[in-house]
Amino acid sequence: MRRQQGFTLIEIAIVLVIIGLLLGGVLKGQELINAARVRNIASQLDGVKIAYLGFQDRYRAYPGDMPNALSTTQIPGGPPGCTAGNGTCANGKIDPNENLLVWNHLSKSGFISGSYNGATDAGTAFQTSTSADTPQNPFNGFLVLVNDADYGDATTTTPSAVLNVKTGGSISVSMVAELDRKVDDGNPGTGSFRIGIVYDGVTPAVGSCLAGSANGTAGMLYNASIDIKSCGGVQIQ
Repeated sequence: MRRQQGFTLIEIAIVLVIIGLLLGGVLKGQELINAARVRNIASQLDGVKIAYLGFQDRYRAYPGDMPNALSTTQIPGGPPGCTAGNGTCANGKIDPNENLLVWNHLSKSGFISGSYNGATDAGTAFQTSTSADTPQNPFNGFLVLVNDADYGDATTTTPSAVLNVKTGGSISVSMVAELDRKVDDGNPGTGSFRIGIVYDGVTPAVGSCLAGSANGTAGMLYNASIDIKSCGGVQIQ
């Protein structure tokens, strides 16, 4: 009778070791990619802050809040500015309706890379971002620089409006948490970096981006137990 051929225990062990090494390499590679994306977002937030301060120092005005008469004459390329009719123009704040003008002013004046076409402020409503007028994070969410109260708080659901930079959405909760640990205290409702609330499709309810306690209550935690990819953060300036 012919003897059946098979793998020896040593051969099987070698194969298992090789498979383990390959899986370990893949997981490590993914970990490095994710870490690079977190660093990228942190650099974006720092870049926006530096650009904002540079613009303010040069023009003695806020990007997005510069009146049309000044922006068209002082900024290279003559981009449009805010209009006085809605009551928010040149009030010393970047109001929600000026969210697209911000990037136009910063890019035209050379403080950020890219070319963003902007839009005149229409009424007082927050304007929808697109890739033509707003920078994006590595996950294709849209950044925003604005004065508002759209950020997590462990003590109230109605915090004061402050100048902040939002990362934009489409980020996994684990990465938002890692970013918070990298730049702040790792807590979604305290410190200078908080969880996003509404902007760009962010869903911070308990069971999605948050675990334990809801926004506005003590004990807020990032929901590290599940892989939610609809989160975002806010860096308070």
